[in-house]
Amino acid sequence: RQKIDTWVSVEYMSENAVNAILRQPDPDTPSGLRDLFYMILIYDTAARVDEMAKMRICDVRISRTSTVVLHGKGSKTRTVPIMERTVSHFKQYMCLFHPQETEYSKQPLFYVKRKGINAPMSDDNVRRFMKKYASMARMECAEVPDSVYPHLWRHSRAMHLYQHGMDLTLISQWLGHASLEVTLVYAHADTEKKREA
Repeated sequence: RQKIDTWVSVEYMSENAVNAILRQPDPDTPSGLRDLFYMILIYDTAARVDEMAKMRICDVRISRTSTVVLHGKGSKTRTVPIMERTVSHFKQYMCLFHPQETEYSKQPLFYVKRKGINAPMSDDNVRRFMKKYASMARMECAEVPDSVYPHLWRHSRAMHLYQHGMDLTLISQWLGHASLEVTLVYAHADTEKKREA
């Protein structure tokens, strides 16, 4: 069992830092549009980087309440809602990167071309562009941490949901945690931050 004092060390970004990073990619360029949508989606869904790599076009379901199916550890799947703003970014991304594909396509949502085949985008590629945009964002927002990596977006989303009043049980389901105890890290970290203030 983890001790409380290790729980409070969870790292997450402020909402200001998240927004500052999301302002950096240039959506008028293909790579900028892709990188922006990737960061919006990983934040909105609180997905793990390997769940993002496994994501296929057919896992994004657009309807009155749009959702994404995430394929997690041990063949577990979970469905999480996505915001309307995320849906509009998804549509722009699809027009540019998957113009011929239907909503039933099993093609990887985020890909790189390898020998003419779409292969899932690597963790290294993701870390590289996150580092670049974080470095740019730090010039305008001092709250951007020194190290920005994929799992930090997951922690940040969970913390922001908690700070905005979402019940820990729901956050636990959103994150795909096996037990509520793992999710308590966010409550402890938030309490510690308030205590310090």
